[in-house]
Amino acid sequence: MEFTPGPAVHRVLCADCGTVIEPNSANLCINCLRNSVDITEGIPKQSSLSFCRNCERFLSPPMTWTSVEPESRELLAICLKKLKGLSKVRLVDAGFIWTEPHSKRLKVKLTIQKEVFTNTILQQIFQVEYVVQHGQCPDCTRLAAKNTWKAMVQVRQKVPHKRTFLFLEQLILKHNAQKDTISVKEVKDGLDFFYSQRSHAIKMTDFLAGVVPVRMKASEQLISADTHTNTANFKYSYSVEIAPICKDDLVVIPLKLARSLGNMSQLAVCTRVGNSIHLTDPATLQTCEVTASVYWRQPFESIAAVTDLFEFTILDVDPSGHTKGKFVAADAQVARANAFLSKHNQTDDGMDEGVLDQVYHTRTHLGGILQPGDSAMGYHLSGSNFNSDEFAALSPDRIPDVILVKKAYPAARKKHKTRAWRLKSMAKEVEEESGPDNRKGVIGKLGGRDQKKVEQDYEIFLRDLEEDTEMRSAVNLYKTPGAGSGLAGGKNKTIKKAREAARSANDMDMDEEQQPTETESGMDDDEAEVEADYPEIQLDELLDDFNELAIADEEAGV
Repeated sequence: MEFTPGPAVHRVLCADCGTVIEPNSANLCINCLRNSVDITEGIPKQSSLSFCRNCERFLSPPMTWTSVEPESRELLAICLKKLKGLSKVRLVDAGFIWTEPHSKRLKVKLTIQKEVFTNTILQQIFQVEYVVQHGQCPDCTRLAAKNTWKAMVQVRQKVPHKRTFLFLEQLILKHNAQKDTISVKEVKDGLDFFYSQRSHAIKMTDFLAGVVPVRMKASEQLISADTHTNTANFKYSYSVEIAPICKDDLVVIPLKLARSLGNMSQLAVCTRVGNSIHLTDPATLQTCEVTASVYWRQPFESIAAVTDLFEFTILDVDPSGHTKGKFVAADAQVARANAFLSKHNQTDDGMDEGVLDQVYHTRTHLGGILQPGDSAMGYHLSGSNFNSDEFAALSPDRIPDVILVKKAYPAARKKHKTRAWRLKSMAKEVEEESGPDNRKGVIGKLGGRDQKKVEQDYEIFLRDLEEDTEMRSAVNLYKTPGAGSGLAGGKNKTIKKAREAARSANDMDMDEEQQPTETESGMDDDEAEVEADYPEIQLDELLDDFNELAIADEEAGV
């Protein structure tokens, strides 16, 4: 085999140290090339990072405060942005060098490359040290200067009760819409929400428009201006007004609007309030949905609210067979509950006979749930006087004597018991002061005026949650610590003797001695059992409060 020599490799001596090297454009070895050329020139070896100790955020160029984890990729990106000359070289690798957490120093090891001569690329490794400087971000500065908010959302509803805001508070908590709120302040007709950024306030207004019918107005106030940089500082205010229509209210729709809604009857009951208002005619089961834009073009108010409801006893129910959704039309005979009770207590001279003989016939949409002997809440329209031009313009033959709104559970309300569930509040100071048995939440605690009225509104709100399954599903209910006996474990028992006594009201000539009394039935107010169909809250509807569970575990030493 014949040997063929390879091409000869020419070598030269390094111009500085004389080491034999392959020829290059500089005729220098690697060590001499590094000594003569520094590719890290222009890159600072020491820099600083601004850190806010209050919110624990770093300043990311140009003026963005970001919350990052120690030695994370996000923090490394902030460090690299601080190096000005890094764009002139090629970054090969970068990483943190461990330092003591309390040293206020961050060290980053960088590997860079740069072409120093023709076809000659030099790679170099060096370190950059960052000094962590403590300061305050603009948000924390405003907080320290008591100038905490930049945007405010004013929510108002002109109604004589606070039930809407009690329910709205629970909706906000369920969807975690309060996470960006700095503080909440209660005023006469609503609540004020304060925010550090305008975008957070806009997000809250969008949330409110999605859950309640509102109209909004925006305004801004100039705080300061810089003519040199053409910048200005504003405070923004958003006024949000909620439609003054609530669930179970009796309304009179304007004639023009009623005709545009499918020739709807003007006298209707509000059955639900979401981002639109749902109205139902109890006589015909006709329903309509009034959106926020339609309502504010032709606004109307309720002529009667839940505080004007009377309790009626159902004497007879005759379903007509017409149904629409969960509503069933029926003809009902009703009597005022207080008149029914006074019959058993009337005197011998019969002074109450004129009141007792009044039995009202009405058409109701609750035929699917009402039975003879039940109790129902409704509006007594015969002889009532409402301050409404629309109601006065109605034909008298179109106005029923009684409009039933919802079924009542008097036995459940007479049975005084501690609720095994509770609600949360947006106000932290409220929960700290009142503890787990928080009664009012943010309503009535931060600037409330009539505490007795607030307590009544809160109790009505809690009863609505207990009796309305659909309303209860929209909020979060939490277990009360140490209370479990009050939860429903199965189907409730019924008061047979009491119901039989109520059903016997059909016979108006029954003697007083024939009516069973509480003593005969062996029950009192504390021992009374609730109705069989009472929608009591079940255990699987309640959530655990993990904060309280953690505290309990800590106290137990777990």
